Amino acid sequence: MSNPKKPHVTVMRSQLSRARGLGSGQAGVGHWWAERASAVALVPLSGWFVIQVFRLAGASQPEVAKWGARPFNTTMMLSLVILTFYHTQLGLQVIIDDYVHGKAHLPAGLLMKGIVFLLGLFGTVSVLKLALAGSSRSTIAAG
Repeated sequence: MSNPKKPHVTVMRSQLSRARGLGSGQAGVGHWWAERASAVALVPLSGWFVIQVFRLAGASQPEVAKWGARPFNTTMMLSLVILTFYHTQLGLQVIIDDYVHGKAHLPAGLLMKGIVFLLGLFGTVSVLKLALAGSSRSTIAAG
């Protein structure tokens, strides 16, 4: 039921005219590429990690520490941890952008980024601790 006091005005605008000013259609291209690039990089890193887990099954803690102290293994583990949490942050950001609206959008995004950062930092410190513990054990054993 329309209000009889308000005249009805028909606006004749094209779809393009109505869409202008609503944001660029290419705003998410960089984010999209970052998601794909991190996913592609995670495939060989994850495969390498699974193979290493099977190789180290049943190994003692000093053997695992020695393995973790090797520069190649430390680099691969750090790459895996950093890329995993970066990829996680990208994916969760898309979910928040799509499903959280209004005043909750900014706090949800900041909370998610903070939690992912702390978890990634925890993983990075753990890998470095393993690498440093393994290198100190091999130095002690050699001396």
